[in-house]
Amino acid sequence: MFRGMNTVSLDAKGRLAMPARYRERLARDHGGRLVATIDLDTRNRCLALYLPDEWDAIERRIDGLSSLNEPVRRMKHLLIGHANDLELDGIGRVLLPQELRSYAELEKQVCLVGQCRKLEIWSEDNWLRKREQWLDEVHEQGALPEELQNLAF
Repeated sequence: MFRGMNTVSLDAKGRLAMPARYRERLARDHGGRLVATIDLDTRNRCLALYLPDEWDAIERRIDGLSSLNEPVRRMKHLLIGHANDLELDGIGRVLLPQELRSYAELEKQVCLVGQCRKLEIWSEDNWLRKREQWLDEVHEQGALPEELQNLAF
């Protein structure tokens, strides 16, 4: 499970140094492999980074959807078409393809945001702006969504 937020730098070649708290487990349990694709939430330009087994399950579900439905076919093209296999190098970095970096507006500073079964990769500016917007909305609304009201925090 991925949790927390880390700010990391991309090097000039677009390599991201995986935080130490994830690096060992990724190398040991997953052969240092990950899958990156675009996040299709149209309000946010970020990437989604999955463990291979997690991505394989998602990909099977996507593939099982009807290609006769135009919006579904479009999502299949975007999600699977942008999916890239990544591998940690000897010092724990992954190379993010230029197309994905451009989509998510990634430059020097990026934020890795844990979302349990995936990591999101945001440009630092986009993440800070979106986080502040979400915090403001939570404080303005004053109530939790119904789905969260029965959870004990």
